[in-house]
Amino acid sequence: MVNRKELRPEDSPRAAYGAHLRRLRERRSWTQEDLAGRTSYSSQHISAVETARKPPTLQFSREVDQVFGTTGTADSLERLWSEMRYANLLEGFPEYVAYEGCAVEIRSFHLGIIPGLLQTPEYAQALANGDVRRGSITQQQADERVAFLMERQAALVRDRPPMLLVVMDESCIRRVVGGSDVMGAQLERLLAFAALPNSVLQVAPFAMGERRSFDLPVNLLTLRDRSMIAYAESHAQGLVERESTAVLSILTAYHQLQAECLSQADSVAVVEQVRKGMS
Repeated sequence: MVNRKELRPEDSPRAAYGAHLRRLRERRSWTQEDLAGRTSYSSQHISAVETARKPPTLQFSREVDQVFGTTGTADSLERLWSEMRYANLLEGFPEYVAYEGCAVEIRSFHLGIIPGLLQTPEYAQALANGDVRRGSITQQQADERVAFLMERQAALVRDRPPMLLVVMDESCIRRVVGGSDVMGAQLERLLAFAALPNSVLQVAPFAMGERRSFDLPVNLLTLRDRSMIAYAESHAQGLVERESTAVLSILTAYHQLQAECLSQADSVAVVEQVRKGMS
């Protein structure tokens, strides 16, 4: 076959996906043009996915699965896409995100960095690029991480968005990420968030000292049936907690934290002060 590129599925999850797509296509003795004629995608697009030059999407995976008849099977491209999408996420986090997307109330506490749901794309990219420079992830994984975060944010834009209560340690707003321009725009985003009717933003000041009730990031979700789950993570792993006694204990500590924090008005004033210092 002319211009047939040798694939190396061991190179990356995206390359493994492309090799699997080619395998399924050639098993049916179809050319890329044959497959394109059965889908809404061009043969050039299919070639780019097979050779890992373009990332697959959920929509692409589902449509090609339907054409191949592989939906819900061991050969499913959607299954492979899901595994690839979550490959560089902490254990437990994908499960948490599934709950987060249908929560009616989200409470969270964060240390060191602005919470993901409030990050600008530029701030998120700066964080991901830092991990690339340290060698902990590839540039491709960094880009996928940012894209996943943007999808996560978009999932909360609905007719009736969840109530979002955010407590940030003061380090989140004082640690400059991506330079003054990126950080200044990020702080503007926080101020806009605080003005929304479904938001509460509070800063836990350094002066709280030992009165701060958490030393790790914590998330609490209230679901439509009023049940609650908690999610906490360390550097190495994340844990979803559903047991009611444990969740209520975390909720109590969260209420204690809020009582010690700055009010929303005072928190906004601190964020505005730091933002002006970026000018």
